[in-house]
Parts: sequence; structure tokens; C-alpha cells
Amino acid sequence: MRAVYILCARQLKRYVRSPSRIVGSLGQPLVFLLALGFGLGPIFAKAGGGNYFNFVTPGIVAMGIMFTAVFSGIEIIWDRQFGFLKETLIAPVSRLQIVLGRVLGGAIVAFLQGVAVFILCLIIGYRIGNWLLLPVAVIFMFLISLLFTSIGTAIGSVLKDMQGFPLVMNFLVMPLFFFSDALYPMNGVPKLLEAALRINPVTYGVDGLRGALGHVFAFSIVTDLAVLIILSAILLGIGSYLFSKIQL
Repeated sequence: MRAVYILCARQLKRYVRSPSRIVGSLGQPLVFLLALGFGLGPIFAKAGGGNYFNFVTPGIVAMGIMFTAVFSGIEIIWDRQFGFLKETLIAPVSRLQIVLGRVLGGAIVAFLQGVAVFILCLIIGYRIGNWLLLPVAVIFMFLISLLFTSIGTAIGSVLKDMQGFPLVMNFLVMPLFFFSDALYPMNGVPKLLEAALRINPVTYGVDGLRGALGHVFAFSIVTDLAVLIILSAILLGIGSYLFSKIQL
């Protein structure tokens, strides 16, 4: 498993050595948090929904995680173009270890990005409802990271140029985010939208994170954990298969 450790460490070094990447990744969540959290907060309160800032913060944290995680797939395309991927694939280690190293490294980076967004939310004014469940919230953050890093790995293994990756963001990641319960509660939405919310994995990640931070679960902690774990395992398997089929 030495190869897994080396690839994880490489991902982390890339992250730590790029402060502009860290700061830049905070920009979009911060804009959403300020524009929605404070902009729609009074309307949400008048409608009897309570504190919208506290409601939307778990969704914004999840957004920071999933965008960073999916973008880890770009590194596969980058390494393919500049020859590092070839050097990695001809190494005397299995491709499964290579995938595990890349996915775990990308998931840890996305998790750290989520922690940074969460700390920023705390500074701005978010309040945790139940500190005892904070370790559970950390588990949900890592599972969201693992799930979307696996998706990014699968996509990066199929695409051969970076021009196609923004299309993936616009037609896959953005709809997954907006058609989840990250920005609005499930209660009272149209039936068609409710069905979309229920089949969306982001819904279960945000719901688990929101509930673990001391607010209300729309489903249950067992359901949220089960969905994320099962989907992460399936997508990791798909990503591993597609990565093993890469031809240089």
C-alpha cells in the first residue's frame, strides 16, 4: 500500500503548495453564502422557516466539497497530457492501488476544503446546534468528498482533454447541487421536484450534514449514511474500472 500513501501525499502537496487554489475555491461558496444566507434570510423567516443562514450553511459546505472533489478528475487529464500518468501506470503496482491513492488523496483535499468553508461559516455567524454530533458531521463531509472524488475520477478517466470538463460541471454537478435540499427544504415542493430530490445523492449528504450539526433530519441518519456509503462504493468501483481501461 506504499503506492497509495505516495499518491495521497502527492495530492496533499499540490493542495498545500497552491494557496491561490485554496483561496480561490472559497470564493464561490462565500458568494452563495452571503447572497443567499443574508439575502433570502428575511423572506425565509417571514414565511415561518426560521433562520435561513443556519439552514443553507450545510448545503454551502457540501458545495465547497463536491466542486473541489469533482475537479480532482482534471488532474488525471493533466497528468495524461504531461506524461506523469504514463510513468505512474508503468510502475510495478496495481492500477487499483493507483486509483485508491488518487481517490483518497483527492477526497482528503476536498474534505480539507470543506473544513475551510465550514470555519468561514462559523466566523460569519453559523451556530452548531449539537456539538456532540460534530464527529458525525465530519464523517458525512468525508463521505461526500469520497463520493464526488470517485465521480471525478470516473469522468477524468474517460475524457482526454480539459475542454470537456467544464461541460461536465454545467450539466452534471450544478444540476445535482441545485436539485438537492441544499438551498430549500423538501417540505411542500412539487411532486416532480420531490422525486428528483429523493434520487439525488447530494440530498442525502446535505441532509446528513445538516442533521448532524444539530438541525432536523429530513430522512434519518441511518438512511443518509447507507446511501452515501453504498453509492461511494459503487462509484469507486466504476471509477477504478474506467481508470484500468486507460490507454496511453
